Amino acid sequence: MARARLRTEQVRPVLDAAVAALGGWLDAELPALAPDALAAPSVLAGWTVRDLVAHLVLVADSVVRLEPLARSTPVLSVADYLAGNPAGAPAVAERTRADCASTDDLAAAYLRRWRQAAERLDALGSVPAVRARRGPVRTADFVLTRVVEVVVHADDLARSLPDAPAPALPVQAQRLAVRTLLEALAARHPGQALEVRVPPVTAVQCLPGPRHTRGTPPGVVETDPTTWLRLAAGRERWADAVAAGRARASGERADLAAYLPLL
Repeated sequence: MARARLRTEQVRPVLDAAVAALGGWLDAELPALAPDALAAPSVLAGWTVRDLVAHLVLVADSVVRLEPLARSTPVLSVADYLAGNPAGAPAVAERTRADCASTDDLAAAYLRRWRQAAERLDALGSVPAVRARRGPVRTADFVLTRVVEVVVHADDLARSLPDAPAPALPVQAQRLAVRTLLEALAARHPGQALEVRVPPVTAVQCLPGPRHTRGTPPGVVETDPTTWLRLAAGRERWADAVAAGRARASGERADLAAYLPLL
């Protein structure tokens, strides 16, 4: 049975808490970095650490620019909305560098833009759907995609700055990001041939093939939340995760290499 769709008022507090936690980390840690640390390469190919922080400002800007839509407007699913990310990646990188090229205090810019984003969400209130950069989407679903962005990029920052303490985001934010990306996998590749488990968060069934009604599915994949986020976001290759034991696969069709990344 499909899980009931979340409402904006359920997702918004998770986003607010994650944004605040990461903002506090940026405010505390960026001033302590060595002068050349922001210019150093991040774990994202072609991006510096500065680009990565600047992108989080741009994520807030995407909320500021939301426009309300009528209830009857056809909207994209979360899976379809996220599917637009790979094609838009070069434009996102260029926009990131252009928007924050002259910004000296990135932590202050992050906090300021996210305050504006919160004001925009407050102004939208109970509007059911919005027009975002990649098209029309349920307001709650768009907020979900922002949770995913903040969680994934917080992990990018932690890996890019290994000498600094990692950002401590609320566990609810990571779990919501994990669940969102699992459900996106199931929506893009429906079926019951494979069960993907990410304890203690949730599990989904996906991929066409042999169907089961009880007991162990034909194929099972299990991994931890951080590894799943990195796999789904293209930060780690499936083969590498399996070889290192971070992803365990057994049975028929237990190979996600052709279906990842999602983001």
